[in-house]
Amino acid sequence: MKEVTIMIADDERPAREFLKRLLGRIEGVSVVGEATDGEEALRMIRDLMPNLALLDLEMPMATGLEVARSLKSDEAPLIAFVTAYDQYAVDAFELNAVDYLLKPVDAERLMETIERARTRLGSLEWRAEQGERVAAASASYAANRAAVRLERVPIRHREEILLIPVAEIATVIADGELLNLSTADNRRYTINFRLKDIEARLDPAKFIRVSRSALINLDHLASATPVPGGTFALRMNNGQEVQASRARSKDLRLEILNL
Repeated sequence: MKEVTIMIADDERPAREFLKRLLGRIEGVSVVGEATDGEEALRMIRDLMPNLALLDLEMPMATGLEVARSLKSDEAPLIAFVTAYDQYAVDAFELNAVDYLLKPVDAERLMETIERARTRLGSLEWRAEQGERVAAASASYAANRAAVRLERVPIRHREEILLIPVAEIATVIADGELLNLSTADNRRYTINFRLKDIEARLDPAKFIRVSRSALINLDHLASATPVPGGTFALRMNNGQEVQASRARSKDLRLEILNL
């Protein structure tokens, strides 16, 4: 029996622990690494070279699909995406024969993924085939999700529910289980929501992740000041300052600031 080495990527620790427990019951399987965000997943895949990567679809820094698309064909392992039920993702994966697991992951379904991986690892063509399928699934998923972008964020305020237009939101900052939203005119609101979930519903051409805990709206970005260590201090039009992480500063420099 061919051993399958696995890397798990999920920003939620209980989800990783649950997967490890299930995998621990399967003969010929070993978990060689755990990543908590997309950028860490990318580094681990390149360093550890697992046979199979179980990638959470929605992760900070880079989604599972973005991780898969960033890998060269000769460095990519077999990939199965792990996702909470998302009809758009399921449709895209099934249409393009891309392996996926729905949360909470079923032990029998996980075993099917492992056996499928063992079979595919014996084929010389699986890397090219997987790359084409993931690219097609990614395009299909993005096209379908674009139709359900958030236009307004409902926020409970005293006895009312306010509907804040997304275009007015300047920043979204995570604070534990809460999100702090600031608007262009410096109103502040707090909602009980996960950053990665709201990020998936916002236009990625406007809202970009600048750190593990922060999203900004590029339409309300006033300036970016380089600071020691290769990062940027971002100043919004409402006067708010947001510190970009080192990893995201590199992307800002190349993709947004054209430096």
